[in-house]
Amino acid sequence: MTRAAPTTLRPTSAKEVRDAVLDTPGRLAIAGAGTARHWAGRPGDADATLDLSGLSGVIHHNPGDMTVSVHAGTPVRELQQILAEHGQRLAFDAARVARGATVGGLVATADAGPSALVWGGLRDLVIGTTAVLADGTMVRSGGHVIKNVAGYDMAKLMHGSYGLFGPLVEVVLRLHPVPKAVACVAVDGPVGEAADHVLALMASPLEPIAVEWVSGDPGRLLVRLEGGTETLPARVGRLCELLGSGAHEAGEDAWETHAALTAGLPGGGGDAAAGDQPAAEGAPDGAVVRIGCAPTRLAPLLAQLPTTAVTAGLATGVATVTVPGAAVAEVHDAVAAVGGTSVLRDRPEALDAPAWGPAPSALTLLKAVRARLDPEARFAAGRFDPWM
Repeated sequence: MTRAAPTTLRPTSAKEVRDAVLDTPGRLAIAGAGTARHWAGRPGDADATLDLSGLSGVIHHNPGDMTVSVHAGTPVRELQQILAEHGQRLAFDAARVARGATVGGLVATADAGPSALVWGGLRDLVIGTTAVLADGTMVRSGGHVIKNVAGYDMAKLMHGSYGLFGPLVEVVLRLHPVPKAVACVAVDGPVGEAADHVLALMASPLEPIAVEWVSGDPGRLLVRLEGGTETLPARVGRLCELLGSGAHEAGEDAWETHAALTAGLPGGGGDAAAGDQPAAEGAPDGAVVRIGCAPTRLAPLLAQLPTTAVTAGLATGVATVTVPGAAVAEVHDAVAAVGGTSVLRDRPEALDAPAWGPAPSALTLLKAVRARLDPEARFAAGRFDPWM
């Protein structure tokens, strides 16, 4: 029997989201820009879809306090344009931002970019959230707390939740100044050699903003510096000396290859929410996996994986790898063996591969929190399969 397409609800305010949750029985899928549609477990059947793309825009920007509150469906690239007019920015550069990823979708998937080395992920930049629970309760965490749900730090719980506890509707963010000058230095070499460079770099006083290795023949290490227009050139010169022969200043477009690989491109992928981008167009037999481990273990781990493309934060321990679809389980096991974590970020539609590695020790706690906040399991069906 063919299942009817679920109803799509398009609220444009937090109140309308709450009303939609209260008035719509059964399971609800949460949709946004669609830039992570294929991440984590495949979405299960839903009775209705909450499309939050209309819940967009700045609620309040306080330039003096360097904070901004926004609706969760706000695309980060649009937010950055508004903030730039005040010489400010959200210090966040995940690859999906260029494709229209929203604040809520990026929080829900715990995504981050190269500058997480210094600024952290959205977990570190979010100072308050408003969410709607399965019973329609509007919950605020951080800032002026209205209801804290028996002590839960909802702002932290929502980070990486894939909508498990309900939709985010508002987010308060910490901002930083736009840098006066930015430079990128590149040096070619394999991942092991790049790891040695990174050890020396992180022990130096050069203070890189981002350090990423991009696979190739033989691969390339990219280092981003920020600073004043008068002082930055001297730091670039010292960085080139430290990295040795072959190191040279490169344009910001050097990061475009990195961003494409990190986003799983070529190959669609899609906001933990909606969107119909096809999975892995450019690599029909490949899958994209995001992995994280201790930084010193990352280069040796990558050396043993059957990768066809890699971007690796050798100073953060976070990498995005493309591997044959048949090797996904092997990748999960190898990452778990070094104490790391991994999750699928893209795969062919026909590929039956585990989205997550071995279940974490905190799974029992996760299930208990979900049972407390969403006892009927209305949200995020399938996202954490096979864990729950």
